[in-house]
Amino acid sequence: MPENHKKVSLIYFVIVTLLLVGLVPLVLTGWLLSDKSGQELRAAENRYQIQLVQEKAHHIEMFGKRYADLVGNLGSAIELSNVNAVLSAPQTEVKLGSILKENPDLLALYIKPPNSESLSVFRAEAITRDDVEKIAADATFGLPNGKVDAGEMQTIASSGERIMTFSSGIPVGGGEPAKIVAIASLRDVTRKTVGYASAKNENLWRSGLPIIFVVDNQGNAIFHPDKTLSATNESMNDLKIVQEWRESGSQVESALVPFRAAFEGTNHEMIGAYSTARISADKSFGVITMQDERTALASVGEMRAQTWTISLLFAIFALVAGYLLSRMMTQPLLHLVTAAKRIADGDFSSRVDARNITEIGTLGASFNVMTDKIEEQIANLAKAAAENRELFVGTVKALAAAIDGKDKYTRGHSERVARISVAIGKRLGMGEQELDTLRMSALLHDVGKIAIDDSILKKPAALTDAEFDIMKTHPQAGYKIMSQIPAMKEFLPGMYMHHEMINGKGYPQGLTGDQIPLQAKIVSVADTFDAMTIDRPYSKGMDLPTSLERIRSFVGTRYDHDVVEALVAACEAGEVANGIVRQLAAIKASAEQDTKTLDRLVA
Repeated sequence: MPENHKKVSLIYFVIVTLLLVGLVPLVLTGWLLSDKSGQELRAAENRYQIQLVQEKAHHIEMFGKRYADLVGNLGSAIELSNVNAVLSAPQTEVKLGSILKENPDLLALYIKPPNSESLSVFRAEAITRDDVEKIAADATFGLPNGKVDAGEMQTIASSGERIMTFSSGIPVGGGEPAKIVAIASLRDVTRKTVGYASAKNENLWRSGLPIIFVVDNQGNAIFHPDKTLSATNESMNDLKIVQEWRESGSQVESALVPFRAAFEGTNHEMIGAYSTARISADKSFGVITMQDERTALASVGEMRAQTWTISLLFAIFALVAGYLLSRMMTQPLLHLVTAAKRIADGDFSSRVDARNITEIGTLGASFNVMTDKIEEQIANLAKAAAENRELFVGTVKALAAAIDGKDKYTRGHSERVARISVAIGKRLGMGEQELDTLRMSALLHDVGKIAIDDSILKKPAALTDAEFDIMKTHPQAGYKIMSQIPAMKEFLPGMYMHHEMINGKGYPQGLTGDQIPLQAKIVSVADTFDAMTIDRPYSKGMDLPTSLERIRSFVGTRYDHDVVEALVAACEAGEVANGIVRQLAAIKASAEQDTKTLDRLVA
């Protein structure tokens, strides 16, 4: 009893000592450091957000200043000349054209002298003359003389380009003022503000990513990563940060605002900043950035998690060390028990040290011999399984090759379909096991043709309707043959359903949409692609672009969109090319005949 009591006391003494000496200071230090780092990170994030919105606002202001100055300078030049004829001179048009070339964002310059025809230069690829006239007429209505006015953002109907106008009225010869209008594209300033890539507002909220957008004086979105919001000038006034910017009356250059926002019924603690971009004396925009506080400061949580992880690891070390120190050389059977548990869990590499007391050593040596035998048997079984797998794959390939070999035009077809299917499957993110199953299914997709009479299968001309009906029975025939073999169960969907169509007009079951397994959708596209790119007695194979365009035309009716796009991506990446696709002349036939021919090709 005294020995047992001493042993137990030693365990607790060692563990408690290690925890008190090492774990408690580590936890306190780590927690304090992470809290301080969190404060510094918050301050750095605040500085970054303010700097970010100021930079974006500066881009917008520079954009407005550039074109306001351009219009103002033109107005000054016209006012100095004070001659109406100068506005209609050829040299003026040449000069305006050079200004247009020097400013990539400038779409058009328009000058309307008093009582004379207008003069305009514009980029024909982005805007039409009619658009220029209409926009200029709207922009110059009621302009005060000598003042440059920044118009509202609008969209050109003919090209979809978002623009802003800068206009001015300049007195010439003391009469009616000449009108000057510059039409500037907002594409570049949009890119510099919110970027080119479009993202759904819902996805931005759910991901916790920073959201940068711009609002006008009424709080409506004019630039936003979600293009639908800016296109419809969606009101953003439900956000407190937008309300605060509007309430500041653009008197505050920039400010940091912590606030709470609700999205999809969930409240989010947000941090954000706003800055004012002044385009003109009476027009300003609010540049807003905001982000979920938890996501923005995620590194603080990670740091604290690491602190707890390190503390936990140290606690485990303390437990192990205390246990080893107190039990060293007193429990030799424990190693044997541990090794036996590992063997039970499937780790057959486990061995025990047989250098203990004679009886324990003998038991350990016998245990090791037994483990050696088990490991050897497991290795033999694994080797046999691998050999059986290779034999199975070889048999499937041989069967597919034998079927393809019945028709010289389809020789190698099943192997090519398998390779194309695997390339598509990889693009769709399938795992190795799924890809292996897909490959076998593709190799066997035409196994039912073994039941089709050679007079039909090898017919050098197009099939008649009756012959085509017979050909359409090969999926059922293949299913009937292979469903009798239990090992073939997982390969049946691609074999049996690869002629089903998304719209339900396929065969043999007439399945629609999600009723068709992904395996069958992939084999269907791969089968059609290979059939379209090889020569037949009654047609020449299509070239790569034509075949892809043709397959894309059947998305939503015959084929699944994601599968077709995965095929296109594989072709563009060169994963489906040499040895699979033959570059031949495009088929020149009517759309109706093409559809009928395609039905027979993929049969």
